[in-house]
Amino acid sequence: MKFSQKNIWKTALMVFLLWGVLVIPSADAQKTSSQLKKDKQKIEKEIANTQSLIKKNEKNQKASLQQIAVLRQQISNREKLITTLNQEIIRMEEEQEQNQQEILNLQKKLDYMKADYAQVVYMAYRNRKLMDKVTFILAADDFSQMFRRLRFYTIFSENVRTQADKIAQTQAELKEKNEQIIAMKQEKLNLLSGKESEIKKLESDRRAKTKSSEQLKKQSTQLKAQLEEKQRQRKNIDVAIKKAIQAEIAAANAKRAAEAKNKAASTSSNTSKPAASSSTSTAANPRATATIALTPEERTLNNSFVSNKGSLPWPVAKGAKVGDFGNYAHPDVPSVMIENRGIDIMTDAGAPVRAVYQGEVTAVMDVMGTKVVIIRHGEYISVYQNLATVSVKKGAKVSTKQTIGTVAKSATSNTYELHFEIWKNDSYLNPNSWLARR
Repeated sequence: MKFSQKNIWKTALMVFLLWGVLVIPSADAQKTSSQLKKDKQKIEKEIANTQSLIKKNEKNQKASLQQIAVLRQQISNREKLITTLNQEIIRMEEEQEQNQQEILNLQKKLDYMKADYAQVVYMAYRNRKLMDKVTFILAADDFSQMFRRLRFYTIFSENVRTQADKIAQTQAELKEKNEQIIAMKQEKLNLLSGKESEIKKLESDRRAKTKSSEQLKKQSTQLKAQLEEKQRQRKNIDVAIKKAIQAEIAAANAKRAAEAKNKAASTSSNTSKPAASSSTSTAANPRATATIALTPEERTLNNSFVSNKGSLPWPVAKGAKVGDFGNYAHPDVPSVMIENRGIDIMTDAGAPVRAVYQGEVTAVMDVMGTKVVIIRHGEYISVYQNLATVSVKKGAKVSTKQTIGTVAKSATSNTYELHFEIWKNDSYLNPNSWLARR
């Protein structure tokens, strides 16, 4: 094969352009992997909390209904964990397949580069006299050609060195990808083992729930009476809470009306009479409106509270939801209808109760032997019921997660439960939509 400057240039240019672009996992895939691990850790933490409650109350015969509720929550958590493990295994299989494809691409790229490099070395050897730098440059016909040859020689030499470096880099990448495949295979085996373990625990929890449910059937009459009594007590407490909230709305509106009247009187004597007439009407009928009149500062707090919907911290750090919001037949005693304006959270004895958001304590009550704290956040109000102790007073400003008391024992069992509600003005809302997912 006859060597020429044109052949050298063509070969060098081809070598320079033949660098493949490696395919790497996208940001979305990495984010998905990271999110799956976070979800898994969160569920595992919740399972540990629930398991702790189950162990603490498994010998307590009076806690049977609550025990089943916690088991139900535990079963739900394990099902979520198994689903998350399945998703992680699928993601890992896809990533493993992607890595295998990357290895094939890298190997193909390496073969091309080695072939090109071998051709360049062979041509350089065949034309080693011509490739001598001094001879090659001085053989030029004129200065312009000499400059071009010098520039070509420099580019050619750099490309040869670059290609050698790229070959070494590609070999290192191949080694790294193969190591990743080995590590992923082991991680997948660990995930499969964890999944099998969770399935066994899930079946154990289901058997425990079935056994407890069968035992409860023998006490159905007693449990029905117990639940109906609890519902009667709850209705009385609900009435007291609503009255306290309506009183707060009336007091806030009366205060705003009085402030408006005083402002109008100080501004102009001509407008004082109409202002007095308007505020008198509000005072005479303080419940003419169910909406709290907000100051600019309260409006800012109100909007901030709304912007945190779905991410408010739970009123207790650890616990399991044993009573859900709404009107429904009791899951274990279907003959009893439940009317729940909030949620019931079973937790540890003496667990601290914390404010879900910053605001002002508007009431601290003792109703039917249970302490209640009400905190206002603009138009929105959070209610904490069944407290053993209270560490705040009416009018106090509280911050998010500030301890306001401790959880009391349930009136119908030996478990410790907090009843939590969220209101907007004098209408109660579903707390599940406001609290962060667990």
